[in-house]
Amino acid sequence: MASTTVCGVYHITAFVWYLLLVYLLLTTQSDHPPGGVFLYAGQWKYLTFLNLFLQTVFNGLCILADILGQVMWILSLRDLFFSVLAFPVGTFVVTSFWLLFTYDRALVYPEDLDEFIPLWLNHAVHTVVLPLILLELFIIRHQYPKQRTGLLILGIVSISYLLWVLWIYYAAGAWVYPLLGLFNRLGLVLFFSISLLLVVLLYLLGEKLTLLTWGITEKAKET
Repeated sequence: MASTTVCGVYHITAFVWYLLLVYLLLTTQSDHPPGGVFLYAGQWKYLTFLNLFLQTVFNGLCILADILGQVMWILSLRDLFFSVLAFPVGTFVVTSFWLLFTYDRALVYPEDLDEFIPLWLNHAVHTVVLPLILLELFIIRHQYPKQRTGLLILGIVSISYLLWVLWIYYAAGAWVYPLLGLFNRLGLVLFFSISLLLVVLLYLLGEKLTLLTWGITEKAKET
C-alpha cells in the first residue's frame, strides 16, 4: 500500500481533475445542441457524466479517509463506494463507450459532437477514467462487501439508471442514446440485460483483481 502522503496527493489531484471535468461538461451546454442531443435533464441523463460525478464524490470520500485515518465508518463507506460504484460503473463507461464507438460512433457519439466537445475532453471522460480507477485499485486496499450484498446494491443502482433512461424517453420523446432507437421492445430487453450482465462481470473483475493484489479480506472470507 502506498504511503498516506502519496495517497493524499493522488486523491486530491483526482478530485480536482474530476471536479474540473464536471464543471466543463456543465458549462458546455448550449441552447442549440448538435443533432441527436436534446436539452431535457441536461448532462444528468448521461451515464458518462453521472460517472464523473460518482468519481468526484468517491475521491472526496478518499480525502476524508486520508485525513481522518482509521475512522471505520468512513473507511467502510469509501470501500463500499469503490467496489459497488466507482470501479464497475467507471470501467463500464469506458468499455461500453469504446466498443460501440468502434462499431459505429453515430450510435453513441455523433460526429457533430466533435465541434461541441474537444478530442482531449472526450478522452478525459471516456478513457482516462480507466487508468485512474485501476491505479486506485493497485495503490489502496479496498475491502469488498459480501458478494451478494455488493451485487444487490449494484443491481439496484443499475436498474435505477435504466428506469431513468425510460422516464426520459417517456417525458422527452427521445432516447438518451441514438442506439436505443434501433431496437424493438424485445431488442431493448436484450440490450439492457446484456448491459446489466456486463456491469456485473466488471464488478466481479474488480473483486478478483483486488483479491489477486491484496489477498482475501475479512468480508471476502465471509462470502
